[in-house]
Amino acid sequence: MAATMGFARRTISQVFTSNFVHCKRCLALGVRFKSTESQFTPHGNDESTHFGYENVSKEEKTKRVHEVFTKVAEKYDVMNDAMSLGIHRIWKDYFMQKLTPMPGTKLLDVAGGTGLIRVILANSKKMKNLESWPQNPTEAEGDTSSSDEEGDSHHVTVCDINKNMLDVGQKRAAQRGLMEGISWVEGNAEELPFDSDSMDAYTIAFGIRNVTRVQKALDEAYRVLKPGGRFMCLEFSEVKNPLVKNAYDLYSFQVIPALGQILAGDWNSYQYLIESIRKFPPQEEFAYMIEEAGFACVTVENLSGGIAAIHSGFKL
Repeated sequence: MAATMGFARRTISQVFTSNFVHCKRCLALGVRFKSTESQFTPHGNDESTHFGYENVSKEEKTKRVHEVFTKVAEKYDVMNDAMSLGIHRIWKDYFMQKLTPMPGTKLLDVAGGTGLIRVILANSKKMKNLESWPQNPTEAEGDTSSSDEEGDSHHVTVCDINKNMLDVGQKRAAQRGLMEGISWVEGNAEELPFDSDSMDAYTIAFGIRNVTRVQKALDEAYRVLKPGGRFMCLEFSEVKNPLVKNAYDLYSFQVIPALGQILAGDWNSYQYLIESIRKFPPQEEFAYMIEEAGFACVTVENLSGGIAAIHSGFKL
């Protein structure tokens, strides 16, 4: 096992970055993600879905996913450490660097449970400029301010459907003295309890693949964002590099469930989480779904050969 983990770590620690770009105003930048290429039906009426490799009703999936995260809440970050060999912390740090929220930003972090994104944001010193996040992505220069008139303090709302995850996040934030400028809200990504056009940025990290109705969650993300607001998603994805894929598949199916049993006494939850990654739409397909929700200038950036990917889009 140690040899396998060592080989996997050496292999996937190299960050391979590639981009798939589509902008409705800039078709020359990329390729159109056609619905005919999709095997995932965003607006399908079928009431069945998958829980890992098992077909279940959508209501049953919601129930089971809730049970999984109730079980793993205390070990959630350890779980992500196991699934990514600790690299998820580097990915999340890079994820927030890409967003670079400025003072006054209202950030909604969905499925943010344990609040790690909030910790990374609090530790960030890059709160002055927003060069990587223009208010109007079609303009290279101009006023990029999205600050509220009330002041320069940014505010983060962590929203999660699972109360256990929120409890763990609040506890850790309190221990780190990071409770200022943060709200904790129990809510469903498919029916967000927030006003339309109320948020400057929407982030979701390693959460959207566990949502029962993904397209509905994307529609909700679009609804709550202000015009000019940015959607960003970090998620495990389809590995593009053959060498990385072979090593990662071996590690995923042979090692991670065993680690789940050792670390948390829970094989099945970790087995589901691996299967959920394999069932999630590949990068190009998910990018199309983001466009279907109304977002423009959608981009995809692969990390570590596609083990994870950052999806970004703007509400114009």
